[in-house]
Amino acid sequence: MFHDLPRYGAYTPAGDWLAEVPAGWSWKPARTIFSERKEPGFVDEQMLSVTIGRGVIRQADLLSSTAKKDSSNLDKSKYKLVEPGDVVYNKMRAWQGAAGGSAYRGIVSPAYIVMTPRSDLTDYFHHIVRTPMFAKEAERWSYGITSDQWSLRPEHFKMIRFPVPPADEQAAIVKYLSHANARIDKAITAKRRLIALLEEQIRTQADVAISDLPTGTAEPLLGRALRRIEQGMSPTAVEGDLAKNQWAVLSLSAVNRGTFVADALKPVDPDLAVPAGLELRDGDLLMTRSNTRDRVGDVAVVSGVRPRTFMSDLIYRLVPLEDFLSPEYASVLLRTRRVRSQIESSARGSSDTMPKLAQAHIKGLRVPVPTLDVQRGVVDALARQAKPILMAADRAGCEVSLLQEFRRRLVADVVTGQVDVRAIAATLPAAPEAVADLAADSDDELEEVAEDCDD
Repeated sequence: MFHDLPRYGAYTPAGDWLAEVPAGWSWKPARTIFSERKEPGFVDEQMLSVTIGRGVIRQADLLSSTAKKDSSNLDKSKYKLVEPGDVVYNKMRAWQGAAGGSAYRGIVSPAYIVMTPRSDLTDYFHHIVRTPMFAKEAERWSYGITSDQWSLRPEHFKMIRFPVPPADEQAAIVKYLSHANARIDKAITAKRRLIALLEEQIRTQADVAISDLPTGTAEPLLGRALRRIEQGMSPTAVEGDLAKNQWAVLSLSAVNRGTFVADALKPVDPDLAVPAGLELRDGDLLMTRSNTRDRVGDVAVVSGVRPRTFMSDLIYRLVPLEDFLSPEYASVLLRTRRVRSQIESSARGSSDTMPKLAQAHIKGLRVPVPTLDVQRGVVDALARQAKPILMAADRAGCEVSLLQEFRRRLVADVVTGQVDVRAIAATLPAAPEAVADLAADSDDELEEVAEDCDD
């Protein structure tokens, strides 16, 4: 299904962002393909969001799976209606890939542009506007002094040309990609399940180590082992490259199941006055203040942080008493089941999907704290045990990244006619199986994609 896909028999020149299209395809300006939908007043419809990673999704799904807050206006009378099949883009972020076709009826902010394809075959255009080449063309047509001000106005979107295959070829392309995406999703899901099992194995080892602490180990409230708890700040991030001496704010995703992700940060206004005490240092112990219930209170020890980086207001810095509690031991301890159960039961908030953890709750956690020598022994032993497990998890993570990149290249090649999938599509059933229904056997073609992760 993925190997040796043929080219079309003949091609004709196209334009700026696509050199050629198959003979028989059209190369049309968007104004002949789309009409703009500007229908306000549907205040009771569900809110939709346009994301870079996932295209058009329900805002409720976005808020339940990330730390993003609902920034929509209370008065939604000017919000625009979106119908299934419409193409929606964020005019300020189209150049970054914030575009896609909608599978839902709902409403979006007036800052979004809604385009309705004049044809009934709309799924093809969803795939087109999700390609990196289209994002680059959107950048070319966007206007603004700096990248954080670039805007793709609807009149300029309508001037962008699109490849338009005949209707039967559009249907074949969409059918092929539905099956291809199902197989890729299956492979990615299997890799992620493996990663979850490996992470669970590491947690079990930590649980055993903590349960085997010497008899009589003190179990104070965590607050008695801390000098203080500090909270970050969240200024507005700016777009563009991060200059060497520019301040950056750490994203919530930097604290990832016990691991510190040093590059999960965003540049902030160069003129922002950041209190010197907020700058992060290697060895700092961080804890998430808000997240999904299974991630709130997640911890990590800072390692490899760049200078002039500080944490957002959704992250705490826990400062232990140096002669009583080591950050490394605390990071292990706070992710064990006995402590996680306390954290998850303490987390509160107006939204159960993104509960928050108050400083008082953190200080009230009951935790076992042995001597520093025992703490170091626990940390060292667990590090040795975890090393091969982490290597396996890293490889699986690498394979997920390669599969995602393979998907991006495949979709781009198929929807722009660089490969011909009509013959394969004709052999496929009408609809692919859902990921959950696919057999769990390995996919040899996709396993080959991930071979670059071999040592």
